[in-house]
Amino acid sequence: MAAVSGQARRRRSLPVLRRGLWRWVILILAAMYFLLPLYAAARFAGIKAYGALISQSGFTTALWLSVRLAVITTAITLALMLPTAVYVHLKLPGLRRVLESLTILPIVIPPVVLITGVLQVAPGPLKSTPYLLGLEYVVLAMPFAYRAIDAGLRALDLKTIVEASNSLGASWSRTLMQVIMPNLTTGLLAATVLTVAMVLGEYTMASLDLYTTFPVWLVTNDQSSATVTVAGSIFSLFVTWLVLLLITVVGTRRGRRTGRPVSLFTAARQDNRD
Repeated sequence: MAAVSGQARRRRSLPVLRRGLWRWVILILAAMYFLLPLYAAARFAGIKAYGALISQSGFTTALWLSVRLAVITTAITLALMLPTAVYVHLKLPGLRRVLESLTILPIVIPPVVLITGVLQVAPGPLKSTPYLLGLEYVVLAMPFAYRAIDAGLRALDLKTIVEASNSLGASWSRTLMQVIMPNLTTGLLAATVLTVAMVLGEYTMASLDLYTTFPVWLVTNDQSSATVTVAGSIFSLFVTWLVLLLITVVGTRRGRRTGRPVSLFTAARQDNRD
């Protein structure tokens, strides 16, 4: 009997081992697919190309413009999408499908059409500032941000949390900031990451709006050699990964500090003190 049970255990463990082996095979193949071209490009460019890249005219200005636009776009997008998604989930659940259809429009409509329409109706003073481009990026980021926040809200018992917070005396703003947001860290983090990645890689709208963001600078700048061009492409990937890594680390640590059940009572206690 013991021999038979041992054979049965070994037979059951074989599929588990095979699944684990296939996971490692797929992981290694995916790593080779993504990392080998980057390694080849980095080796072709060489270390000296990065020094020449930084000394290029307009490099710092273009990079700083892209970073500012990423911050502005993320702040406006979250300020618009978070209260809207929460209100629809709580008060107008029947309009969720309508809102999902509306937020998908920026993906359906070509960016060339969007930027042409915006330039026709935008106020004159706004056209002369890069903030117009940031508002256009808010429209492009809307599908990604809304779906990330919506997925986070679906995972919460939102109605129960809000009713409990209100019953303890917390105001709506306090409930949103100290009860909902700490429990929505993953969704907000995903929305932020997707928005920043979109802004740092967008080319069409920036070029048509005549602003030299970092992607536009990489395409239009008259590089001295092919190695500098390749170094610029790798640098853009590195900057994007670095920003996304910082967002992930900061968001995760903040979620661990604030995302605890006591925040519900803390919000009510602070409102009662006020």
